[in-house]
Amino acid sequence: MNKKKLHVKTGDTVKVIAGDERGKTGRITAVNLEKQRVTIEGLNLVTKHAKPSAQNPQGGISKVEAPMHASNVALVDPKSGETTKAATRKNSEGKTERYSKKTGEVI
Repeated sequence: MNKKKLHVKTGDTVKVIAGDERGKTGRITAVNLEKQRVTIEGLNLVTKHAKPSAQNPQGGISKVEAPMHASNVALVDPKSGETTKAATRKNSEGKTERYSKKTGEVI
């Protein structure tokens, strides 16, 4: 599978626009470019059953953040707090920067 660039990256604040967690916002902790999935802090929790082992003699059930598809999240503009699309452009020094298509400000 070919790796495509995503509209979001690690550390971005995003709003979930589809699925069970719709409407909630959170920070991206991990991005998987190959599968086009993002993991969001505190969202999309799934139950994992751990078998007792030497490291974890108790075993038990824990909640873990599961990745969701990148198309289900929208970037939140840090200044306005609204969802926006991101685009890239060259600044005056010739360096590439991401900017909000709604406001035109650098993200």
